[in-house]
Amino acid sequence: MITFAEFERQKTRAAALAPIHPLTTIDTGPASAHLRGIGNDWTRTFYDGDFHLFDPPADRPAISLVFVQSRDGNTGAANPVDLGGGPTDTHLLYEGLSRVAADAVLAGAGSAAGRTAFFSVWHPELTALRRQLGLPRHPAQVVVSQDGRVDANRTLLFNVPDVPVFVLAGSQCRERCRSHFSGRPWVTVIPLEPGGLTAALTRLRREHGIARISAIGGRTTATGLIDAGLVQDLCLTTAPRDGGEPHTPFYIGTHPPSFELIVRKRERDQDEPIIFEHKGAIARRPGAALEVC
Repeated sequence: MITFAEFERQKTRAAALAPIHPLTTIDTGPASAHLRGIGNDWTRTFYDGDFHLFDPPADRPAISLVFVQSRDGNTGAANPVDLGGGPTDTHLLYEGLSRVAADAVLAGAGSAAGRTAFFSVWHPELTALRRQLGLPRHPAQVVVSQDGRVDANRTLLFNVPDVPVFVLAGSQCRERCRSHFSGRPWVTVIPLEPGGLTAALTRLRREHGIARISAIGGRTTATGLIDAGLVQDLCLTTAPRDGGEPHTPFYIGTHPPSFELIVRKRERDQDEPIIFEHKGAIARRPGAALEVC
């Protein structure tokens, strides 16, 4: 397995040298009293303004869902790079502003797999912003697994003792991975039942101070979060070409979510630009009109 120090050097160098293109704002939605802006001179230049955050609910974390999709709406790919988001999406958005203020990055077991699976921010200007926000160098790592099909020995994020890991684990996962997790004191197991994701995330907030999460998939985990009413906003990059595995939208449930536009941006100075949309999740309370979470 690659050492974390070498992995960190490689990721930082790649981000610093990446050909990132500025975005330009093409549309904005209704202002919301729940939003606050963050940024520094570099991010405001490349993002064309502040990036917006929702305040966390009182009893659980604020969750941002983050996806890149092909032009024809697919999010499944053996390598996310194949979806066509390019370096601007990777380094400014996906590994950048969408998680720069996060206490943790959350992924399903399938997404959190492999010798280079570790989720953080890497561009020096974004690590500087994270430091300015008073956050640890790396967000905590959160893995959701019902059946325990994780390889703790070969997955990087389980082997960085300085970075806390929280496993939201079903009963099969707890049984199958007990010995692997017990030997790693930086790994905390939080049972998924009873109460499912809502109860587990409430414990993350109450017992471990995780107030803001960037959730990066996969689709099953994203759908579970949406159906449980746990998502505050969506960061969605659409690539300029078709691709990915057919029929793989980010939501695979039976009650498609509704979102209200916060801002829409286009990559500048590109013949085939990416489009980035930041949207607030809309929830309906019993007897009430639709409102932004």
